[in-house]
Amino acid sequence: MPKLCILSDSHGFIHPEIIQIANQCDIAIHAGDIIDEATLIQLKPKQKLVAIKGNNDDHIASLGKVEFLEFPSGKIAIEHGHLHGHHKPSHESLRATYPDVKIIIYGHTHKQVIDQESTPWVINPGASGDIRNHGGAKCLVLEVSDTQEWSITPYIFH
Repeated sequence: MPKLCILSDSHGFIHPEIIQIANQCDIAIHAGDIIDEATLIQLKPKQKLVAIKGNNDDHIASLGKVEFLEFPSGKIAIEHGHLHGHHKPSHESLRATYPDVKIIIYGHTHKQVIDQESTPWVINPGASGDIRNHGGAKCLVLEVSDTQEWSITPYIFH
């Protein structure tokens, strides 16, 4: 059962406890606004790192704007979310864009969200750094099972 650490909006700094969690997981996912590509070097998950461009990452040529991860029990779409509404990306718009996935991961708002009201689920890990982190650096850990029973655990570090 792979474990995925999901983070976003580090803006050049990732909280040390989030780095620890990411490095204990199989896969780390960064949903954009990295700013300083060197911060990604700290993330050393067991299998791989997946990172995408945020609206402040045009200078990072090695990253794409959308990535997908596929597992036998479902697919994950990762994007920053800023093209689905500037201040608060529309979950309806995200769901319409990726109807065939199990989970859509986005960032941009710096606020942690776990929307499991309908499928696909729409989640935002919140800001993983110091900038506009709304009370603490945040990340999510997703445990992917071979069945449909995926679980999400939120983390907040003050």
